[in-house]
Amino acid sequence: MDPTSASGGAGNGTSTRPYLIRALHDWCTDNGFTPYVAVHVDRSVQVPMEYVSNNEIVLNIGFDATSGLDLGNEFIQFKARFGGVAREIVVPVDHVVAIYARENGQGMAFPAPEPLGEGDAVPSVPAPADPRRSGLRLASETEDDEGDDAPTPPDTPGGGPRPTLKRVK
Repeated sequence: MDPTSASGGAGNGTSTRPYLIRALHDWCTDNGFTPYVAVHVDRSVQVPMEYVSNNEIVLNIGFDATSGLDLGNEFIQFKARFGGVAREIVVPVDHVVAIYARENGQGMAFPAPEPLGEGDAVPSVPAPADPRRSGLRLASETEDDEGDDAPTPPDTPGGGPRPTLKRVK
């Protein structure tokens, strides 16, 4: 039996992939490692496309880098910051091609998903429990329809470089 089959026929049960992902995520966090997932990106994956290279993106799914992490049986969902901008991330579990610890590379790889055909439907992504809490809005909802120039970013206090934080353990 293939331990990562998407969903088996009669008697095969459900995929073991989401259970293995959760187990390795737990192992990483229990041992102080940073869990990373490599994801095959197609139109069913909701990630910042500007960070995708060769139809793949690597995501830090550690608790320090995510908010509202949900490692479900069908989807991995969370919020994360990319370039200082909060983004809602939704990844179908069958698109995870690897999960590993950043520090030592230990983990597990999975087969890539079957490519979507022309007539195949994109899996439906579950809606957030409370859409008002997602923080995402259409640009037309937040800006005037006049088409004015984009707002200028605020100046940093004191005119110096942007302050940074250093984590002390």
